[in-house]
Amino acid sequence: MTTTKPAFLNFRVDHMTLLLQPALYNVAYVLFKTVLGVGPDELLYDKRKEWVPGEGEQSMTYAVRLGHGADDPKLSNTIIAVVQPSEPAGQPSHVRTMLDSHEAAAHWQHIALRTPDLLAFHQHALERGVNFITPILKDDDENLIQVFSGEWYFPGTKPSGVFFEFLQRDPSDQTVARLNDQNRKWFRDETFLGLYIEKEREYQSGAVRPFIDDALFKQLHERVGGKKIWEIDDAALASAEALMMEYAKSQR
Repeated sequence: MTTTKPAFLNFRVDHMTLLLQPALYNVAYVLFKTVLGVGPDELLYDKRKEWVPGEGEQSMTYAVRLGHGADDPKLSNTIIAVVQPSEPAGQPSHVRTMLDSHEAAAHWQHIALRTPDLLAFHQHALERGVNFITPILKDDDENLIQVFSGEWYFPGTKPSGVFFEFLQRDPSDQTVARLNDQNRKWFRDETFLGLYIEKEREYQSGAVRPFIDDALFKQLHERVGGKKIWEIDDAALASAEALMMEYAKSQR
């Protein structure tokens, strides 16, 4: 049986973000170029910051395009954004914490899913108890709007360092104007730095926001945690969704 769903739930993978320890960061750049065929025009950006005056800029992140489709290259790219902890060794870094806490040289941090209607999806997710750590942001450089979710982990455990980005490319003028009215504080921020600062604030405070609240996680786990996957049928899903919407409504 074929099911239909709203267009805003028809996601495409837009890009993925990979955290690397500094010792791997430059080597990975070479590997992307020599092994994976990233050409000069496929280095999409290299964002830099001078942390200590006089010591020069450090590369915070670069993005590479590994391929694109023939029909619609702009919306069929395969992109990886690479981030390193570029702060001085004695300065806190949530990227370093994420890598070190997992004893990892590399860690996939987030996947960006593209939707044709971010505002509709955002409202849909909020109504089901999803937490976001930013409002919807506008990236003027790439003409897109984006929002970042809380991390996927469960109560009583350390943060996973894994979350989602949801985005829409080429938003209409009406959508942009609506967001501008809603988010005047954030709207003109450079979005990578806006996210970076927000994650740093979370990790330094020790309060990393989860994808859904602990209380909602516990309710859902009590409802379906003891079932086999094939036992979570349409009735169980409808019951769980109703629980999520009631919880979200109680928090507003």
